Amino acid sequence: MQPYPYTITISSEKGGVGKTTLACNLAVFLKAMRDNLPITIFSFDNHFTIDRMFALERQEPTGSVLEMLEGEPAGDLVRYGQYGVGYIPSSTKLSNLHARFKDPLTLTRLLAESGLSGVVIVDTRPDLNPLTQNALYAADRVLVPVKDLSSLENCKNIFALLERSGKDKDVLALIPCLVDERIKFDGEFRDQKTLLRTFAAKRGYRCLRTSISKSPKVESLTTNPDGKIYPILTHAKGTEVFGQFKEIAQDLLRDLDALPEPRASFLYRPGPAGRAFRKMAPYPARLEGLAECCPVCGEFVAKRKGRGFYYETHEWARRGFLHVSCFVDALCGALYGLTSDSQGYGIARLMVAENAGKLATLLCPRVVNGSYRVDLRQFDAAGEQRLHRELILKDLGDGGDGGIHERLFLLLRETLSGQEGGPGKGAWLVVHPVDPKDPESILGEERYRAVHLLQAGICAALGLS
Repeated sequence: MQPYPYTITISSEKGGVGKTTLACNLAVFLKAMRDNLPITIFSFDNHFTIDRMFALERQEPTGSVLEMLEGEPAGDLVRYGQYGVGYIPSSTKLSNLHARFKDPLTLTRLLAESGLSGVVIVDTRPDLNPLTQNALYAADRVLVPVKDLSSLENCKNIFALLERSGKDKDVLALIPCLVDERIKFDGEFRDQKTLLRTFAAKRGYRCLRTSISKSPKVESLTTNPDGKIYPILTHAKGTEVFGQFKEIAQDLLRDLDALPEPRASFLYRPGPAGRAFRKMAPYPARLEGLAECCPVCGEFVAKRKGRGFYYETHEWARRGFLHVSCFVDALCGALYGLTSDSQGYGIARLMVAENAGKLATLLCPRVVNGSYRVDLRQFDAAGEQRLHRELILKDLGDGGDGGIHERLFLLLRETLSGQEGGPGKGAWLVVHPVDPKDPESILGEERYRAVHLLQAGICAALGLS
C-alpha cells in the first residue's frame, strides 16, 4: 500500500514571529515522542536554518527542495539528519518555479507521489507566493505563529485564501509565540497572551490552547561560535518553552491519530472518488457547477427556502440541491406507497424525514426485461447499510405514473436519464443531507472529501464504477 504523509504547514506573512523555530523544534519533539513515526521537514525559505540544524557531517549530496519541486520524488531526496529527523536540503533558486505552481494542488500531487509517509513539515516564506499557497492547500494542519497585533492582522489573508478553497477553518490554528510573560496590562487583557487570544477570537480565528513564551535560553540556541542550531528538546530542558512544545506536539499527534486519512491519500486514492477529487475545481467553481433548479419541483433552489439535501450523480456529471419536501415526499411514495392524501402519511413522513436527515440515500435505476427498477439503499456516515428496497416502477420515459412514484420518477429522469429517456448504463445517484441554514457548506473541501469517501466505500462494496 502506498504511503501518504500527514502535512503540517507553518505559515505567516510576517517575519520574525518564530516560524522556523517552531517548524524545526516540532520536528524534533514529534520524532522523540513517537520514534517509529517518520518525520520529514523542508523549507521554501532560503535561510538554510533547517540544514544547519539537521545536517550530519560528510553527508553525500542527494539534491534539494528545488529538485523535489521540479518533479523528483521527495522520498529519494530526503537525508537522514540529526535527532532522527529526515530533511530535504534548502535552495536559493525557488523563485524561478513560481509559474509552475499556479495550480494550488501541484504540491499536494507531488507529496502524494513522493513515497513519503509519517509527518511532513513545510516551512514557508513570510509571504503568499505560489509555493506558500500550495503549501497551505496541501496541509492537513496549518499553524500560524503570531507575536503581536501586526502579525495577527496579517493572518486575514491566509484565512481568506483557505476560505476560498473551501477548506475547513478548523484546519488552521494560531499560536501566540515569543510571548514576553513579564509584560502586564491593566484591565481585562492582563498580559500579551490574553490580548492576542482575545483579538483573535473577535476576528473568528482559532488559537491553540498552548502558547510559546519568549526565552533568552531558547534564543541562545541559534547563536553560538560554532554556527550550529540546537533543539529545545536537548538544550532547554526544564524551561517553560520545553513544556509548551511538548504540549503542542501531543496535540498534533492526537490530531494525526484521529484523522481517517491524510489529504494527499484522499486526493490520489484509486476509484471514482479519487478520480473525481483529482479533477475537483476550487470551491467557487464547485458552487458555479450546481444545478439552478430542484429536479423534482423545477423551482429555483436559490429562491426558495428548505434546501435540505444535496445530490450527485455517477462520475459527478450533475449535482445540486433538493428541497426537503420534494425528497421526503419522493421517499414516502417509494418506501411506503403513500401520498399526502393517504391515511398515516403524516407519521410516516416524520419517520422518513428523520432517517433521511441522517443517512445517505443511493438510487440505482436499471431496466430489466422492459421493467423499470430502482435499487434504493441508505447508509450511515460509516458506510454501514441501514435500509435496502428493490422498487419496480413503470418506464422512466413516460414521465411518471402521476401517483405515488411521480416525484421519484422526476428526480431520476432529470438527473440520470440518457438521450433516449432511460438511465445510462451503470448510472446512480446519491443524496446527502445538508444543513438547511448553510447548505453550501457541504461543498467545502473537508466536508466534500467526506462525501466522496462515503461514496467510494459504497461503490466499492456494491461493485459500482
